[in-house]
Amino acid sequence: MRAITWEVSGSRGFETAWLQLGEGALRARGRAVGTVPEPYWISYELETAEGFVTRRLTATAETEAGTRALDLLHDGQGRWTANGEPLSDADGALDCDLGLCPLTNTMPVLRHGLHRKPGQREFLMAWVSVPDLTVRPSRQTYTHLGAGRVRFASGDFRSDLEFDEEGYVVDYPSLATRLTTR
Repeated sequence: MRAITWEVSGSRGFETAWLQLGEGALRARGRAVGTVPEPYWISYELETAEGFVTRRLTATAETEAGTRALDLLHDGQGRWTANGEPLSDADGALDCDLGLCPLTNTMPVLRHGLHRKPGQREFLMAWVSVPDLTVRPSRQTYTHLGAGRVRFASGDFRSDLEFDEEGYVVDYPSLATRLTTR
C-alpha cells in the first residue's frame, strides 16, 4: 500500500489516495477536500480490472446542500451504469475520470505505457463532475512527449503532465502538484 497526496489548485484543496498497484490492475481509495466550485468533501474507491480498465468507482460527496453518492460500474464489455441506471452515452469507454482527481489519469497512461514510450491515444471517458457526481462522456487525448511527460487534451483544454516511473501524476499544471515524494 502506498499513499500519495496532491495539492489540488483546481479545487483550492487537497487529495490523498491510498494505492495498490498490481500486475495490470489498480485499487485505490481516496479523500479530497476542495473549496471550488463550493466547499466539499469527497471519499472514493476505485477498482480496475486487468489492463487498468475501470471496473468500479464509488464516490460520496458532501456539500452544504447535503450528501450525494455514486456507484459507477463498468461491465467489462464497454457498458456503464450509474447507480443502476444505464449510461449509453459512455458506452465503449474503458475508464472513468473523476473530476479534479489526478489519480484517474493513471489508468490510460499505464495501459499504453505513454509515460515511457512514444504514442498518442484518443479515449472516451466516463467523466464524473465534482462535487455533484454527474457522469458525462468526455473525449480525451494523451500524447507521449518524452520520458515521464504526457500531454492531456480535451476539447480546447491542454496540459503537459509529469508522471513518475510508476505512472502516477507528479505535476498537472493548473490542476494538481504532488506533495509526497514517494
